[in-house]
Amino acid sequence: MTVAEALTLYGEGHAGETKDPVRIGHAIAALVRWWGERPVSAITKETCRAYVRGRRKPGKRHPDTGEVLEWLPVAEGTTRRELGTLAAALNFCMGEGQLLNPPKVHLPAKPDPKDRWLTREEAAALIWASWRNPDAKHLARFILVSLYTGTRKTAVLRLRYMPNTSGGWIDVDQGKLYRRGQGQAETAKKQPPVRLPRQIVAHAGRWKKRGARWVVDYEGHGVASIKTAWATAVEAAGLGETGVTPHTLRHTAITWAMQAGADIWETAGFFGVSIETMMRTYAHHHPDHQQTTVRALEARGRKL
Repeated sequence: MTVAEALTLYGEGHAGETKDPVRIGHAIAALVRWWGERPVSAITKETCRAYVRGRRKPGKRHPDTGEVLEWLPVAEGTTRRELGTLAAALNFCMGEGQLLNPPKVHLPAKPDPKDRWLTREEAAALIWASWRNPDAKHLARFILVSLYTGTRKTAVLRLRYMPNTSGGWIDVDQGKLYRRGQGQAETAKKQPPVRLPRQIVAHAGRWKKRGARWVVDYEGHGVASIKTAWATAVEAAGLGETGVTPHTLRHTAITWAMQAGADIWETAGFFGVSIETMMRTYAHHHPDHQQTTVRALEARGRKL
């Protein structure tokens, strides 16, 4: 069996049942371009490392012809996810009886958690840059929902005002956010229903009264991508070289909650984050972080 055949079986037989088949599709496309018709037996530690080193994406293009002038290396976090898809494909083929004893897929080390979050001044600049752009007012809504709920990008773009099967919804009357659609299975990326802050309830109520069906809408329709609007707003807000992405809004929401002294267990439940992640990535922002330990050390062994 070739790697391409294994990935095709996985894509056709399982990817459509996952939470984010589009993302898996992108990973499969990248893997097939590199591995091609190599046999599954060619998967070794060295070839996995070679994939990480050789994975490139289009960078600069010719302004007139659109021809790719430069290919840029992909972040190791991306290649780790792609190789994870390859490992899942091999396991799927083994489970289907199509493959015996698949080789181990060697993943690059897990990158350190990103700690980039927005200050309130940066967030305000980003919202204002979106709002004053006639073609990006929908992005201002996206940013507000993300900052007040910490919901992931795809889930925010799928939000409506009524229960549905394709995404979550906001219950304006009850002040609650349901991040998953009816019948959608829970995944590793937890999407618990939560109470909403009063500010976003007020915003969402106004948007709904204006006839919107999607929480983030553009000319009466849902929004599939914010890539172009986001890039424009980030540049206009003076954040172009600071590594700010839509996912930064989620980091910002959790960080702000910690800085305000929120209970770490409640915060983990609200955002659907494990306690391990909270302790590793966000706990140091809490004003009481390690306070009792420091007091104990200051007491030099005396009982507090």
